[in-house]
Amino acid sequence: MRSKKMSPRQFAAGAFFLVSFFTLPGLWAADAMRGDSFVIPAVAEPANLIPFLASDSASAEVSHFIFNGLLKYNEELELVGDLAERWDVREDGLVLVFYLRKNVFWQDGRSFSAKDVVFTYQKLTDPQVPTPYGGQFEKVGSVKALDAYTVEVRYEEPFSPGLSSWTMGIVPEHLLANEDLRNTPFARKPVGTGPYYLKKWVRGEKIELWANHGYFDGRPNLDRVVIRFLPDPATAFLELQTENLDNAGLTPLQFSRQIHTPFFDAKYKTYRWTGLQYTYLGYNLKHPIFRDKRVRQALAFAIQPKEMIDGVLMGMGRAVSGPFLPESWAANPDVKPFAYDLQEAKRRLEEAGWRDSDGDGILDHDGVKFSFTVLTNGGNDQRKMTCEILQKELSLVGVDMKIQVMEWGTLLKEFIHPRRFDAVLMGWSLALDPDIYDLFHSSRTGPGQFNFVSFENPEADHLLEEARKTFDQEKRASLYRQAHAVIHDEQPYAFLYAPESLSVLHKRFQGVKEGKLGVGFDFIRWFVPKERQKYPTAVTLA
Repeated sequence: MRSKKMSPRQFAAGAFFLVSFFTLPGLWAADAMRGDSFVIPAVAEPANLIPFLASDSASAEVSHFIFNGLLKYNEELELVGDLAERWDVREDGLVLVFYLRKNVFWQDGRSFSAKDVVFTYQKLTDPQVPTPYGGQFEKVGSVKALDAYTVEVRYEEPFSPGLSSWTMGIVPEHLLANEDLRNTPFARKPVGTGPYYLKKWVRGEKIELWANHGYFDGRPNLDRVVIRFLPDPATAFLELQTENLDNAGLTPLQFSRQIHTPFFDAKYKTYRWTGLQYTYLGYNLKHPIFRDKRVRQALAFAIQPKEMIDGVLMGMGRAVSGPFLPESWAANPDVKPFAYDLQEAKRRLEEAGWRDSDGDGILDHDGVKFSFTVLTNGGNDQRKMTCEILQKELSLVGVDMKIQVMEWGTLLKEFIHPRRFDAVLMGWSLALDPDIYDLFHSSRTGPGQFNFVSFENPEADHLLEEARKTFDQEKRASLYRQAHAVIHDEQPYAFLYAPESLSVLHKRFQGVKEGKLGVGFDFIRWFVPKERQKYPTAVTLA
């Protein structure tokens, strides 16, 4: 559930590895650089393309092509203008004033203006709109249009992630003012300001995005982006071998043992970088088995992340001890992953009342067997293999763990959102700002929100609240490090590992630049020389 921002708000890593799809103004491309299509896979079909309801990565990936925020991150991970050409920070951060671009049009031809920004804020804070991103706007006291192209945002108290929250995609008031956003055709027929617009959606097969010739930052060079729904990474790899895909994420096995052949070396370039994702086993803390912290800690002692990193990731990943990645300035270096210790795991389970009273090898407590089911999404062999390792490891301490793999949309709609699960094996894609309020604050446990494991801890709440009020990075880091220790101790998740990002890109694409988190910041400037173009130009592009 993505990132939008490629953030913690995304549940699964999409195949396309762009961190931002837009760039600063560039030169108008010659006709010789225009045309062709970019064909990529997606592990799941999008659920909702409204930016602040696009909580899964499949939805966020498509939504980012269609919508813009006021701000965006550039290749150096700095905030720069997007729909806003500049901004002022006033009154010690309590007031933000955004000066909007005047040459921006919605894809239906209507002008973009400040009223669209105000409307988007109103929907983000509307209790009837089940957005998981509302926590980013709780401290906003007012958003006003000072004129058609100036927006004033006034906060009730200092809010350090304030600027980064305005990377959220802006939606059109004139199309959504009278719509119920919980059930609107707009979710599948969006109209944005972005470089591509939705032309075709074939259920179960693909989405076609076509270049927006009126895009304010210049018409994209590539005519089309085609997103094919291919949940099986093995199928996607076969499609790479026939050059029916231009880019795809790779499994560690594919990257280390299958991609380095004369064919692939000639046709594709490989990319490998430290990502912003981690994988976790999340417990439903309303479930009787997982309410006791001693039980969750015991399971942590029984789990060996190194076995998963070596066996599942083939060494291309690192262990995590909590909600921040090891290299983050917010991470607590003194907090280490639980050491593997089966005897300590058994001791804590017994202390919590779990014993094998009938000799069947499975612990029980007051007549209840220690048996639960872990849900995860199909099309992700790493997660399935991780579940199998967990199943084996937990069996050594008398825990019966079952595995259920299901289609992504079904997992979200039927189990995650209504909280109908024992435990889940999932992942978060993290935002560049380390604010984890939406993931772990007790106020974010409602329908559609990201704290779906129902974690509640007053100390963690206080620390996350104070961190949001603190602009000084060292003081803010101290608060996050304390929160890191609290969450590590509470173990609402078993924090497992952070995989590296692995992918390939067809060499016919030119103008590709690498940033600190991969490529794609300048995607609208990518091009294919005429002599290497594979797909005919769409003659009806508008």
